[in-house]
Amino acid sequence: MTLTIQHLYYLVGAILAVTAVTTVADRSNPKRFSSGLFWALYSLVFLVGDLLPPIWVGIGAVIMAVIAGFGGVGSGKHAPRTPAEYQTSAKRLGNRLFIPALAIPVITMIGTLSAKHLMVGGVPLIDPKNTTLVSLGVGCVLSLALACWLTRESPVQGLRESRRLTDALGWALVLPQMLGMLGLVFSDAGVGKAVAYITTSYINMDIRFVACAVYVIGMALFTIIMGNGFAAFPVMTGGVGVPILLGVYHGDPAVMAAIGMLSGYCGTLLTPMAANFNIVPAALLELPDKNAVIRAQVPTALALLTCNVFLLYFLMFR
Repeated sequence: MTLTIQHLYYLVGAILAVTAVTTVADRSNPKRFSSGLFWALYSLVFLVGDLLPPIWVGIGAVIMAVIAGFGGVGSGKHAPRTPAEYQTSAKRLGNRLFIPALAIPVITMIGTLSAKHLMVGGVPLIDPKNTTLVSLGVGCVLSLALACWLTRESPVQGLRESRRLTDALGWALVLPQMLGMLGLVFSDAGVGKAVAYITTSYINMDIRFVACAVYVIGMALFTIIMGNGFAAFPVMTGGVGVPILLGVYHGDPAVMAAIGMLSGYCGTLLTPMAANFNIVPAALLELPDKNAVIRAQVPTALALLTCNVFLLYFLMFR
């Protein structure tokens, strides 16, 4: 049997379904029913999303957004171990605690590089179309097994910790996937063409430096709005990059793409919409200020964004 991305979707959906059931059963969660509905709808996307009409999936996404928007995703009370118990476990395991985490990238790399050689009767063990993602999923599963063996815990404890982290992250866990959908919507809606019209109508793009600055800063701004540089890239590249930087000034497309994405990452450092980078770490570290990570990153982001304008100007047109 070939391992495909669909098998990973089933696994993720099953974990989310368990989270939904245990959330509804948790009487310490004041919003257990709305929270349970939120995670149940999310699990359905992974379990049967490919079988449902797109309109149904869209309605489910809207319901999830409404639940999250009205504060319907709550957290129950978990019973973490005491500091003394953590200290005892850390002393017993030592640096071996890092082995499961390091195993994930190692297994992912091995699976990606050796996928074409993993054949049984001419049938590939790993889907050739998604070798990296499938290898990543296999690495996570094997890492969980390794963690259970090292800590002498059961997979059930892993599910408990999964729900605890899910509760800590809340609706922000869903944001990356939602933003990816938003990028597709923007692209199909012709936002890139609208950006091209606005920039050429109201900004003097006859000055090459101005065109470079518009592209770089626009990438950062759209990433701040979307929370995802990959979603912003087709909008700005289709609106400014291709028609102006390449079509008018005949720049180097490789340099434009590289610096454009780096500029998008500058926007990632500045926005709470990039929840997996900025809000999630603050939640996991239990920081009192949920924007503390963003505040620490602002100087670096602005300095790098300024440098990107000049890098694009001097490197793209050599």
